[in-house]
Amino acid sequence: MIDSMQRLGEYAAPLNLNVLIENHGLFSSNGKWVAEVIKQSGKVNCGTLPDFGNWCLSAKWGTTQIECAQVYDRYQGVADLLPFAKGVSAKSYAFDANGDETRIDYHRLLKQVKEADFTGYVGIEFEGFDMAEPDGIRATQKLLERCWEQSV
Repeated sequence: MIDSMQRLGEYAAPLNLNVLIENHGLFSSNGKWVAEVIKQSGKVNCGTLPDFGNWCLSAKWGTTQIECAQVYDRYQGVADLLPFAKGVSAKSYAFDANGDETRIDYHRLLKQVKEADFTGYVGIEFEGFDMAEPDGIRATQKLLERCWEQSV
């Protein structure tokens, strides 16, 4: 994997492109392992895209929306990947009456993102079942804005 990232980084550099690994199941959801791959690649244009929701180590599709036999701690995983992050994926599944995500502590994660001095883009993904996708995206945006304002 390290060799592949080095080669991809070399190929992408003259094009001013970054090559990112998103945690998305199996070994890619092991934050420590992914961070080591990026470190060992030695390429400044190789980085990560931490996804708030994909930390299942035992399934090809890394979602933690459903049962997962082996889960990497999402907060540790985001901490592992943030030093190399070129973007962040704010995933959500469901919201309570207060507008908070029911499975993911957005307050905690956005505090981590802020403390890491991350200045890139935060994308929104909604993969819930209880509302239409556009409504879920808007609810996630409101949650992001609220948590960002409240985080230290």
